[in-house]
Amino acid sequence: MIQLFNDDIRLENRQSSKGNQLKFERDGVWYKADYCGYEGLAEYVISKLLSFSTLSVEEYVDYDLEQIEYKGNVFNGCKSRDFTNGWQLITLERLFKQSYGYGLNQVIYKIPEKTERLKKLVEETERLTGISEFGKYMNKILTVDALFLNEDRHTHNLAVLTHNLADFKLAPIFDNGAGVLSDTTMDYPLGNDIIRMIDSVRAKTFSESFEEQMDISERLYGENIRFSFGYSDVRNIVDEAEIYSEEIRERVVDVIMQIRRRYEYLFK
Repeated sequence: MIQLFNDDIRLENRQSSKGNQLKFERDGVWYKADYCGYEGLAEYVISKLLSFSTLSVEEYVDYDLEQIEYKGNVFNGCKSRDFTNGWQLITLERLFKQSYGYGLNQVIYKIPEKTERLKKLVEETERLTGISEFGKYMNKILTVDALFLNEDRHTHNLAVLTHNLADFKLAPIFDNGAGVLSDTTMDYPLGNDIIRMIDSVRAKTFSESFEEQMDISERLYGENIRFSFGYSDVRNIVDEAEIYSEEIRERVVDVIMQIRRRYEYLFK
């Protein structure tokens, strides 16, 4: 457990549809407290399962569990090392507003055809940043989101790294805390039917369908990520999260295995 204070609180220029999660930074380590349910567990489990993928370790942020004491309250949550290394994180929404005076979300949702929405997102980002093969990067992100039901990937939650808005590079995949039905406060209460809740989750990047987003990205940019985890790997990772109740841990295992069956082709 770590005790954190007001001086450690960090406010970010990234918006979430899930509210204002407490975030802290101390000595190059970021901490996030659970806000709607078990976001910390989602970050931890998803990052550990990404190690069973074709992603390199530089392509995603690794999260560990942490209990956070703040103002006399103890929160479950997670922590990760600062991955910016002297660069600044800038969301695509903010980048577009600074460059054009209007946001990316406004641009893509004026386009009725969803394939064209993703093409516009990729082409304009590449033009602004000089980053090549941004489409392959988007395919990886959208695949991770589909496999783990991350419902909070919108233009305020897609970002690149910049140095003084002159140089840009890809950010590692991060912020998966809205995955695996982690919002038990409002949208996905404990005890509700898993299958129905899985079917009710909606994506937010450029379509409401995770599968449609992933399919479009594969058609445009190819299949760029594969996975190799099975039940025992998920079970071992989740069993380590003893700060969460058995009911929550069992649900996370069930959700992941249900989605894994739907996307069997993604596995070696």
